[in-house]
Amino acid sequence: MGNTETPDIVYTKVDEAPELASASLLPVIQRFAKAAGISVGQKDISLAGRILATFPESLSAEQRVNDDLALLGELVKTPEANVIKLPNISASVPQLVAAVKELQSQGFAIPDYPETPGTDEEKAVRAKYDGLKGSAVNPVLREGNSDRRAAGAVKKFAQANPHRMGEWSADSKTRVAAMDGDDFFSNEASTTLPDDATAKIVLESGSGETLLKDGLSYPAGTVVDATFMSAAALDDFLAEEIEKTKAEGVLFSLHMKATMMKVSDPIIFGHAVKAWLAPVFDTFGDRLAKLGVNPNSGLGDLLERVKGESEIMAAIDEVTSARPPMYMVNSDKGITNLHVPSDVIIDASMPALIRAGGKGWGPDGKEADTVCVIPDNSYAPVYDEAIKFFKANGKLNPATAGTVQNIGLMAQKAEEYGSHPTTFEIPEDGVVKMVLGDGTVIHEHKVAKGDIWRSASARKAPIEDWVNLAIDRQKATGYRAIFWLDASRAHDAELIAYVKPILEARGVADKFEIMAPREATRASLETITKGENTIAITGNVLRDYLTDLFPILELATSAKMLSIVKLMNGGGLFETGAGGSAPKHVQQLLEENHLRWDSLGEFCALGESLTFLADQKDNAKARVLGDAVEAATQGILDNGHSPSRKVGEPDNRDSHYWFARYWAEALAAQSDDAALAKEFAPIAQALAENEAKITGELAAVQGKPADIGGYYHGDGAKLAGVMRPSATFNAIID
Repeated sequence: MGNTETPDIVYTKVDEAPELASASLLPVIQRFAKAAGISVGQKDISLAGRILATFPESLSAEQRVNDDLALLGELVKTPEANVIKLPNISASVPQLVAAVKELQSQGFAIPDYPETPGTDEEKAVRAKYDGLKGSAVNPVLREGNSDRRAAGAVKKFAQANPHRMGEWSADSKTRVAAMDGDDFFSNEASTTLPDDATAKIVLESGSGETLLKDGLSYPAGTVVDATFMSAAALDDFLAEEIEKTKAEGVLFSLHMKATMMKVSDPIIFGHAVKAWLAPVFDTFGDRLAKLGVNPNSGLGDLLERVKGESEIMAAIDEVTSARPPMYMVNSDKGITNLHVPSDVIIDASMPALIRAGGKGWGPDGKEADTVCVIPDNSYAPVYDEAIKFFKANGKLNPATAGTVQNIGLMAQKAEEYGSHPTTFEIPEDGVVKMVLGDGTVIHEHKVAKGDIWRSASARKAPIEDWVNLAIDRQKATGYRAIFWLDASRAHDAELIAYVKPILEARGVADKFEIMAPREATRASLETITKGENTIAITGNVLRDYLTDLFPILELATSAKMLSIVKLMNGGGLFETGAGGSAPKHVQQLLEENHLRWDSLGEFCALGESLTFLADQKDNAKARVLGDAVEAATQGILDNGHSPSRKVGEPDNRDSHYWFARYWAEALAAQSDDAALAKEFAPIAQALAENEAKITGELAAVQGKPADIGGYYHGDGAKLAGVMRPSATFNAIID
C-alpha cells in the first residue's frame, strides 16, 4: 500500500504522454517547491492504478495499492484541496481490456473483463470494471465549475507566431450529417424537482415490469432529464448517409465520444460498424456471434476475430470496395475511423478537421472533403455552423483572432456526463418510466428493443454557482458573455429558468445574452474574427467540446489552456489541458525515443496552483515561486523552446531543462525573497554553464526504441531512465 498522507500540492499520476512527461518534470517541481517548504506528491488516478485499487482481493499484500481516486474525491470537498490534475484515460472497452491483459502479464492476478457475463460472479466483476470505464475520474474530482481560458502569455505568443491553418473554399463538400428526429435532442423531457426525492427507472413491457435502476436520490431543485434515441431511426440514418457520401465522392467519418459517453456512444458506434458491413452481418450474423464479434468494440476487433474465416473476409472486402472511402486514423497502417471506438473523439477530431480546412485523411494517404456523421442533434449544430461560417468567410486568422473563454457547468456530475449509471439499451419493446418515491411519474417514453434511453441531472447548487461564476468572470473582463442555451430544448429551458432570475437579482441581465448553440457559435466566431473576445457559458458537454474547438483554432492545441476549477467548498483544482493526441506521442517515444508532448498546460497549472497556495496558506514564498513560473513559461514561449514533433530535434525533456533554467533565473533575479534568490542563483548558473552538455545528453538518446516497461503500467525505474537521460541535469536538480 502507498502513502496515505496528503501533500500540500497533489500532482496526479495519470496515463500515456502526460505521465511520461511527469517522470521528467515532477522532480524539477518537487526540488523547487521544497525551497518554499511545499510538499508536492503524486496520487494515482491512472487506469492501471484504478484497476488495481478495485480488485485488492486478487492481489498479494505487496501488490495492493490505495484507492487514491476515492481519497481525492474526499479531498476536493475540503477547503485545503490543491490538486494539479493531468489528463487521464477515459477508458473505452478495448483500452480497458488491453490494460487488464498488461497487468496480468506483469503478475497481477486480476480477473478478465467479462465481455458477456453469465454467472453472478462474472456479473459482479463486470459491474466493477464498468465503474472504471468512461469519465470515471472527472465526476469524482470536479466538485466545482470550470473557468477555462487561454493564459495571457500563450494567447500573445499564438498571435505573434500564428500556426498554419488549412484553406477553406466556398464549394467545399465537407458537411455535418445529423438525424432529423427520434434522437436524444428531439425526444428529451426535463423537469425541476420542487422537493427532495427518490426515484426509480422501470420498463413496462409485455413480460411485465423490469426495474432498470433503483435508489436514485435528488435534492430539491435538481433538473432531471430523460430521453432516448431510436435504434431503427439511427440505422436508417446511417444507411442513408453511407449512400449519400458515396454519391458525393467524399470521405465518410463518424465522430463520437465513446470514452466519456461510455454507454450510449459505444452502442451508436456499434450501429455504425454494422451499417458499414450490413451485407456481411445479414449473411454471416450467426457465425460472427459465435466468433465473439461485438460491433461496439470496433472494426479492428471484428477483423482480428474473423481473420481465419476466408469466406467472411472476402465478403468484407467486397462490401468495403462498394463503400465510400473512409476517414482514416492512420492511412499508412490501414486504421480506419471505425476501427477503435476511442480513436476518433469528437471534441478533438472535429476541431482538427475544421482547422485543416474541412479536410480529413483518406485511405490513399491524401486529404479530402469529409461527411462528418454526428447522429444526435444536441450539439451537432455547433460543428455544422462552424463549417458553414468558414465556407462563407474563409479560415480564421490566429494572428488577429480574439479569444473564447469558457465558464462550464460541471460540478457534482452535472448534465450528460452524470448519465452513465442511468443509460440503458432497451431489451424489449415497452414504456420506460421514471417514477418518484411517491409514485409520481415524471418522465415516460414509448421505446422499442435496442433503443438507447438515458436520464441525466444537474443540481441546484452547482447551477447557481455556475451562473455566479459567469457573472464574476464577465465583470472581471468586460467581455461579451453568452449563455449557450436553447430555449426549445427541454433541459436548457429548465436551466434558463434558473439563469434569468439570478442575472436580474444581481442587476446584470443587460450584460448577458442567451442563444441556442448554433446561433452562439456564429456569434462567437463573428466576435473573435473582429479581434474581440467573448465568454461561452455552457453545460458540461459543450464545455468539453468548446474548450477544444476554440483553442485548436486559436492556439493550434487545447493542451495549452489554463483550466481552473473553483471547488465549491473553497479548494482549487487546476487542470492541465487535453490528452487526445497522447497515444500517438507514446508510440513515437517507444519507436524513436522522442516525446513531442508539450507541458505548457502543466506549467500554467503549476503557476496557478502556487499562487492559490500562497493565498490558501499565507505562504509568501509560494507566491514568489508562482510569479517565477509565469516568467519561465514566458521564456519558453519567447525563445522557442517548446517541443518539436520530429525525432532528432528538441523534445519534451529539453523543454523541461529550459523551464527549470528560466525558473531558477527568475528566482535568482527577484528581490522579494533574498533566501530564495541566494538558493537558486548557483542552480541558475550551473544550468546555464552546462547548457551544451545537458542538451547534448538529451539529444544523444533519440532515434532508438525506448523501453518503459509497459503502456498502461510502466516500470518506474525504466521510465525514469528514459525520461531523465541527462546525468548532468539530474545532478544539478537532485
